[in-house]
Amino acid sequence: MRGLVIKSTGSSFIVRMDDGTDAECHIKGNFRIRGIRSTNPVAVGDYVQVEDGWIVEVEDRRNYIIRRSTNLSKETHILAANIDQVALIVTVKHPETSTTFIDRFLATCEAYRVPAVLVFNKIDLLTNEEQNQLSALRALYDSLGYTTCAICAKNGQLAEVRNLLDGQVTLLSGNSGVGKSTLLNALFGKEMTRTGKISDAHDKGMHTTTFSEMYFLSKGAIIDTPGIKGFGSIDMQREEVGHYFREIFQTSQDCRFGNCTHTNEPGCAVQEAVIKGEIAESRFESYLSVLGDCEENKGFGTENKYR
Repeated sequence: MRGLVIKSTGSSFIVRMDDGTDAECHIKGNFRIRGIRSTNPVAVGDYVQVEDGWIVEVEDRRNYIIRRSTNLSKETHILAANIDQVALIVTVKHPETSTTFIDRFLATCEAYRVPAVLVFNKIDLLTNEEQNQLSALRALYDSLGYTTCAICAKNGQLAEVRNLLDGQVTLLSGNSGVGKSTLLNALFGKEMTRTGKISDAHDKGMHTTTFSEMYFLSKGAIIDTPGIKGFGSIDMQREEVGHYFREIFQTSQDCRFGNCTHTNEPGCAVQEAVIKGEIAESRFESYLSVLGDCEENKGFGTENKYR
């Protein structure tokens, strides 16, 4: 029988069957999907075939988003499958989301051809100086063609984000403490998942969501995932990384060498654009950090992005 995976706890899955009923299902220990080595071979958003409470097959995925499981691990983790877009929730302060994290996430979305939007939350907590920082960040990502919006989930200022979510299957992601759970509860007008406090000592968020789950809107759905501290990129070849940074890819057409890595080659148009301020230094630094990942991952292999 066919169904949609709507919740994953790691050890079991809730599958919404085609007849509208929900069933708790499991997978056998040796269950693996061809071409994908991950800690979770079945993810929220997957369409599956179920027999007697066991998931026996995962249908071909339209897309998915994947990340390295931990900074030291060579295993991967699938965040969600068959999605229309990713809404990355970020905060300028309380806690601060680094531009490196944002850029790594966006580069992965580019690699897996999933549209991404940036939702800046907690704008009510910002000082005048931090408001200027927010404006600068929005201007940067708007100029690259990404959709951005600024909200205060705690106060219910959600008109912009509601429009972005309407009719879409959206993966909700971000660092711990950026207000994903608060946003989810505000969107539904009731407590869908519990919220957590920010550590006063480190101004960092603490995990409250411990599993992935799909919540259905009147039109569309939201997949909520546990907060993540870092975003290790994977499945990128060194010569491809520049393709996933929009402005670097566009500028690279003017480089002297077609295989320019924009590090130490002569006649590099990208390095020249950084010097001139035409490419943001933060973006170029993020690009270099992903290049570093590629060096670490040499010989790791390539995932099948279409399974």
